[in-house]
Amino acid sequence: MAPTLCYWNSRGLGQPIRLLLEFTGTEFEDRKLTMEGAPTYDKSCWTDIKDKLGLDFPNLPYFLDGNIKITQSNAILRHIARKNGLCGESVEEKARVDMMADCAMDLRNTIVRLVYNPDYDNLLPPYIERLPSILEPFSKFLAANPWFVGQKVTFVDFPMYELLDQLRNMIPGCLKNYPNLIKFLDRFEKLPKIAAYMKSSRYMAAPINNKHAKFGGK
Repeated sequence: MAPTLCYWNSRGLGQPIRLLLEFTGTEFEDRKLTMEGAPTYDKSCWTDIKDKLGLDFPNLPYFLDGNIKITQSNAILRHIARKNGLCGESVEEKARVDMMADCAMDLRNTIVRLVYNPDYDNLLPPYIERLPSILEPFSKFLAANPWFVGQKVTFVDFPMYELLDQLRNMIPGCLKNYPNLIKFLDRFEKLPKIAAYMKSSRYMAAPINNKHAKFGGK
């Protein structure tokens, strides 16, 4: 039986997992939940079922893989990556992969705090001002490597692709001073299985965020 990924009907935390599953050639059910009823948005499509799924820590996304039931996006990514040799090879590489996974989540949190804030329009300009200080360490870490932890793809390249793509959609031109990050995005999109996925009907280009977000909710 194919595994099941369940998340909101948006890219968000689910998209890096979808990309990784497609890259690894894993057939899966992509279950999407939709909130209805603006402006409060009813979440009963999730709250009505979350305690009936046998999840130790009910949350979205969740991933069902045989007898394995996982929540937390990084745990899901690591599980898929371990099965496909995408966690790094040496002890040093694995340490750098783990570090990058947490740094990617820190980056995501800066974006989420902005786009779901009712004061988004006023908070965006100062976020843009400090964005170089956020992006610079990622550019330096990538350096001249094709992938974030060296010469081979690891699972951290998937959330990093998604986050950098979200940023360039939200703030056009924000990567212009980081040509290696732009080349990384282009290189990622040219991976054969990723390119095929992005051309398929399965690929979700939008919405980036959930309906109540101030950016990317449509």
